[in-house]
Amino acid sequence: MLYIAPSLLAADFSDLKGEIARMEDAGANYLHLDVMDGHFVPNISFGSCVISSIRRCTNLIFDVHLMISEPLRYVDSFIKAGADIVNFHYESVNNPLAVFKAIKEREIPCGIAVSPKTSVEAVLPFVGLADQIVIMMVEPGYGGQSFMPECLDKVRALRRHAIKMGLDLNIEVDGGVTAENAAYCTEAGANVLVAGTALFKTKRPRSVMAAMREAGKEHPFIG
Repeated sequence: MLYIAPSLLAADFSDLKGEIARMEDAGANYLHLDVMDGHFVPNISFGSCVISSIRRCTNLIFDVHLMISEPLRYVDSFIKAGADIVNFHYESVNNPLAVFKAIKEREIPCGIAVSPKTSVEAVLPFVGLADQIVIMMVEPGYGGQSFMPECLDKVRALRRHAIKMGLDLNIEVDGGVTAENAAYCTEAGANVLVAGTALFKTKRPRSVMAAMREAGKEHPFIG
């Protein structure tokens, strides 16, 4: 199944409730929440208080992406705020297994994200442990960047590895995703598409999501 996850970072923050409702009405599956600390990445976004505030506005799955240093310190606060999936960055920790353990002990799905410069080999050992692996298609830290197609090689390698292991892994692509490049993502093996500008900056998000889903149907993983 193809899941579409609008990234709240691109929303109009003066009307978060309305923006979230617009995405939910358009057919989104997830709401992607980029948490940035100004340390691991150069930008600051929002924290657990905002997530807690919007949790009561929607039933969408909260796909929380921790672009922060020391994510282990903050896992509990984001879970209490309403996270349904917690993703942390491979590059932000010395011991990824400790973060996986902490999140899974709380019975929450856990994902691991990798930045463009990180080799896919870094996360292959976690394919059997992670519920989701996030491949960044842009440098983490800012929305609105251009899609980096060379990162699709990582997606393809991950999907092949997961199939070899007999696993139905969720592979999420994040950054610069549009209706126009969605087919390249699904052909490479992605089944979760994070899109910010392409969804929140259009007056017709339902049409964009429909085009993404159609791309997924017409362009499945090609091996």
